[in-house]
Amino acid sequence: MPRRRIGFWYRFAAVLCKPPLVVLIKRDWRGMENIPAEGGFITAVNHNSHIDPFAYAHYQYNTGRVPRFLAKSGLFKKGFVGAAMRGTGQIPVYRESTDALSAFRAAIDAVERGECVAFYPEGTITRDPDQWPMTGKTGAARVALQTRCPVIPVAQWGANELLPPYAKKPSLLPRKTHHVLAGPPVDLTRFYGKDMTQDVLKEATEVIMAAITRQLEEIRGEKAPETPYDPRQVRIEQRRRTRVQSGLEEESGK
Repeated sequence: MPRRRIGFWYRFAAVLCKPPLVVLIKRDWRGMENIPAEGGFITAVNHNSHIDPFAYAHYQYNTGRVPRFLAKSGLFKKGFVGAAMRGTGQIPVYRESTDALSAFRAAIDAVERGECVAFYPEGTITRDPDQWPMTGKTGAARVALQTRCPVIPVAQWGANELLPPYAKKPSLLPRKTHHVLAGPPVDLTRFYGKDMTQDVLKEATEVIMAAITRQLEEIRGEKAPETPYDPRQVRIEQRRRTRVQSGLEEESGK
């Protein structure tokens, strides 16, 4: 299927966003040859700064295959923001849907139309203390297994040095470098034809996240932890420690 034209709104956004990005950050961009020239596909990208969607979009815009990001459906409804989201072809996610597959129907449709859909599988900026990718959510795997489209793992590093996670002010000097490395498609063929159970989706997601992490290891020149940071397990452990501490305090107060 031929790729969709970039269109007025995306070009307008590029006119606004590219000049400050060029000024603020240098570029070390690799792996563009792994971005498919035609047809629908997914990019799965790590997330470590509030500004890395703009920096990453700049990278992929330059490949000629603009990314369609997923966003809450409510952002598409009103005003200039809604017009820009619709005009640039961003993808609404209907979180209110009770059917997990239906929640990603627009993303599936976009891939089947020959679009690139960009997923941040972690769902939020990484909580890992050293900013390695966390465990991922299953949305990207769900769309990939439904459409059997290529999944391109993309690692990025550097926007987080310009604006660290959850920081309010950027660190402008010295000028930072935005490193991006796109890898070859993730091999998910062993999951094709299987029922999309939670276990299958979890395993496919782990394969995707491992591929992103390998790309980031190459960028950073160091090894990631053997076990990815899991915010859910951290919360469970924190609650357990709180209960234990409360029990000890009650015992000491008797």
